[in-house]
Amino acid sequence: MATTNSFRSRRALEAPSPPVIQSIAEIYEFRGKQTLYEKSAPEVLDALRRKAAIESVDASNRIEQVIASPERVREIVDAGAAPVSRSEAEIAGYRDVLSTIHASHPDIPIRPGYILQLHRDLMKYATGATPGGQWKTVDNYIEATLPNGTKEVIFRPVSAFETPAAMDALCEDFNAAWKSQPVNQLLILSGFVLDFLCIHPFSNGNGRMARLFTTLLLYHSGFNVSRYVSIERLVERTSPSYYATLRASSERWREGQHSLVPWWEYSLATVLAAYRELDDRLETSAVKSKVDRVRLAVSNLPEDFSVSDLKTHCPGVSTPTIRVALRGLKEEGAVKLIKGGRKARWRRLREGGLNG
Repeated sequence: MATTNSFRSRRALEAPSPPVIQSIAEIYEFRGKQTLYEKSAPEVLDALRRKAAIESVDASNRIEQVIASPERVREIVDAGAAPVSRSEAEIAGYRDVLSTIHASHPDIPIRPGYILQLHRDLMKYATGATPGGQWKTVDNYIEATLPNGTKEVIFRPVSAFETPAAMDALCEDFNAAWKSQPVNQLLILSGFVLDFLCIHPFSNGNGRMARLFTTLLLYHSGFNVSRYVSIERLVERTSPSYYATLRASSERWREGQHSLVPWWEYSLATVLAAYRELDDRLETSAVKSKVDRVRLAVSNLPEDFSVSDLKTHCPGVSTPTIRVALRGLKEEGAVKLIKGGRKARWRRLREGGLNG
């Protein structure tokens, strides 16, 4: 079968490209910071978690032209509002499955029965649609939406008749590879998602399921970034590249002669972009927190003070950050420079305000 040949031979034999190797190295560096993130900035991460959940549900559905207003998406995801339309029903289903993955990922193995259960939950609110939790019964195909709005068929998956056996083989081959690790787990993860998309086992929801599997398998690999940054949003923003690499790596997939390199490059670049965004957001938050400490210190110091005074009252805050805070206070009219040079002195103005 194509999936067996594909998974066992191509993933073991194809050499990753230099960009793939570089992405893997950087992703693992970021993973090393996860524990530090979670200990040092829990409140910031909690806010990012809520934001990422909303963005993930919204973006993953919007890719499939399932759309609701931002206000309704927020109500459905953040407040648990009940869906009132077909689009909202699919949004609510994605919300539930994503929540399940975040909460219970260690207990969700890659097996056909669990895949069917997740799909059932994805479609459970969509009354009138093809029932969830069952393999496709009619042949389907993968198509891309072009910039002008037209759709183009880019791949014809396995037939409905072949699908149950193909999914059994895919899960068996994946679990064997995951256990023996002939290549890095990030490459196995990416390959599984590609095979899933090439099989296209459901009548509806294949793209959303593939993105949910990405989050699930990142958890299984020890990467928690999708809890705090929406990978679905990054995919939506780069959808032309997504479809181009899917097309490139699915060519000759049935014969097991396809190349995973384009798909690996895109998938790992997306995960890396998520980690970089998380790092930037946490760094920005840390700087803002330090600036707030400086502002508070200014309000508690004598009316005239120096940078040295602030460094004493704000241990761990660098001189450049102190100067950023003072520049902001000066622009607000809260302080003024009364003596320049190496021994500069500042004065807090009674008429100015200090907004922390």
